[in-house]
Amino acid sequence: MVAPRRLPVLGHLLSLLRDPMGFMASLSAHGDLVAIGLGPSTAIVVCDPALTQEMLRRDRVFDKGGPQFDSGRALVGDGLALCPHAMHRRQRRLIQPAFRPDRIAGYAPVMTQHVAEMVDSWRDGQIVDVKSRLHTFTAGVIAATLFGQAISESDQHRLLRDVETVFAGVVWQVLMPAWLRRWPVLGNRAVAEAARETRTILGALVAARRGEGVDRGDLFSALVFARDRDGGRLSDTEIIDQVVTFFFAGTDTTATVLAWALSLLDRHPEVVARLHTEVDSVLAGRPARHEDLARLPYTERVIAETLRLRPPAWLQTRAVSEDTELGGQPLPAGTTVIYSSYLIHHRPDLYPEPERFDPDRFDPALTPPPRDAVLPFAAGARKCIGDTFAMTEAILALATIAARWDLHAVPGTDTRPTLAVVPQPRRLRMRVTARTPETAAR
Repeated sequence: MVAPRRLPVLGHLLSLLRDPMGFMASLSAHGDLVAIGLGPSTAIVVCDPALTQEMLRRDRVFDKGGPQFDSGRALVGDGLALCPHAMHRRQRRLIQPAFRPDRIAGYAPVMTQHVAEMVDSWRDGQIVDVKSRLHTFTAGVIAATLFGQAISESDQHRLLRDVETVFAGVVWQVLMPAWLRRWPVLGNRAVAEAARETRTILGALVAARRGEGVDRGDLFSALVFARDRDGGRLSDTEIIDQVVTFFFAGTDTTATVLAWALSLLDRHPEVVARLHTEVDSVLAGRPARHEDLARLPYTERVIAETLRLRPPAWLQTRAVSEDTELGGQPLPAGTTVIYSSYLIHHRPDLYPEPERFDPDRFDPALTPPPRDAVLPFAAGARKCIGDTFAMTEAILALATIAARWDLHAVPGTDTRPTLAVVPQPRRLRMRVTARTPETAAR
């Protein structure tokens, strides 16, 4: 089935640019596999969760490719999130120990420390640029867990700017025709320069740590000391690719999820009341710690529902590596296939009233959504390796914030999502109000 209103030459680009998420969500009404036009070329959008899961399991045939990944690799290298199937298994095997449960527990105190510093810096009645503060928080966490040390303030500012530039640029390059992506226009040059600067800054940190030969218990040590069964290890280039990937993903994704969560909570006081009841009982105003996670189930459901409504990597492409079929439809080699967690998460037959913010959708005592329809971190062999890291950080941060502060948007806030790999609220300024006399007196 071809999506309606395909224009000559442009295909569905105008619909994608006007309302990318709304357009993608609309496609499920037209079938399980829907063809859309990206300029003169055609891509197949998978709208059915079972077929999406099948595609993700068959990661050799449905390889990470197409314009999204081709553009991403050109900018940030062949890290675990972007590398093709031929490189993936070895990388995953070497890197997986860095994300073992005991390692995550070891990273959690860094998360607690950084979120505590953030909320301690706020003052009663202050207006906070929430996106900026959350990105500073997550950048500090990923720098400390990667390198066991802080990044200089100037480097951190440049890296945060570069992350935003690259992530926005990748989406535009996905939508652009190939010939336009190659033009040395201002936007293309800015994205390429941001990617180069990121590799330079992080590459210098890698070089400084490489010669130490000491396992500090951080992510970088796990990468350096990783060995496969034959004693092989990651090359310097591979390590830099992983560090760049982890910095991009670890900074932008969690900060954005938290920004959306705070924005959604501001509009749903009944959810805030239940969240406060939980964090007041468990934390009594102190920062959340790793050992608190099991006693924060409602906080976790708030994050899960935020990830449903505003999934970070909301649209991804795959390239068909050989002639195959999906759902009975032949797909020749070279076909670009798209899947969208946003589309799946907004199907009304799977999520009644899909635009409603309802953390109880994920209450295990009720009827949770089908497992194959929950895709915030993808699925199959290419599922995000940092999903537990991200969930741990988001839960600890949200619980700590909610224990101390109420946040309410002020005039000028614009919560329309940006067009980016990880869509963010366009502008999110909130007034922080102390929940306890002790906090107000700081």
